[in-house]
Amino acid sequence: MEGMTFTTFALVRHGQTDWNAERRLQGATDIPLNDVGRGQARDAVANLSGHQWDAVVSSPLSRAAETAGLIADGLGLTVARHVPELTERSFGQAEGMQAGPELEALRIPGGFQGAESEEEAAIRGLTALEALAEEFRGQRVLVVAHGTLLRVSLSRAIGRTLHSIDNAVLNLAHHHIDDGWQLEFYNGERLTADAPA
Repeated sequence: MEGMTFTTFALVRHGQTDWNAERRLQGATDIPLNDVGRGQARDAVANLSGHQWDAVVSSPLSRAAETAGLIADGLGLTVARHVPELTERSFGQAEGMQAGPELEALRIPGGFQGAESEEEAAIRGLTALEALAEEFRGQRVLVVAHGTLLRVSLSRAIGRTLHSIDNAVLNLAHHHIDDGWQLEFYNGERLTADAPA
């Protein structure tokens, strides 16, 4: 019964927003997709349509929810639900800021004043993904969430520091009930044992 112990995830960061384009920290602020982001979501369908997906879930923030909806429509699916625990890491007062002295003034070791820590976000995100792995055991699940949340959650899952995730590209991971997580694709590229992340 190998199939029932092995769950496959497509983990997709939402499409671009105006704040992404302006290089502003978004965090938990609910910023909508822009037209570039909507195009990225539609374009992602081609990379995802080579597989059969059993469920689509997303963060409740509108940029992720709309991305998930566009992808699901393109695949002939519907979004099963929005999972609050998949919301982006909160950056507190730093949200909306660009790089510069004002942002630097809020910086503390590991993040920003009043922000959720990277470890807190990683634990929250990975717990949510493992709950989905249990719920959809043996199936293929498409999750639309956020760059930092997915990066820190996957880093924790595989014990390796990963770098930033691009908008609306394929990250493919597998969860085995006994052996934990394996990351097969990151930022659309197949990973090998010696590949840099």
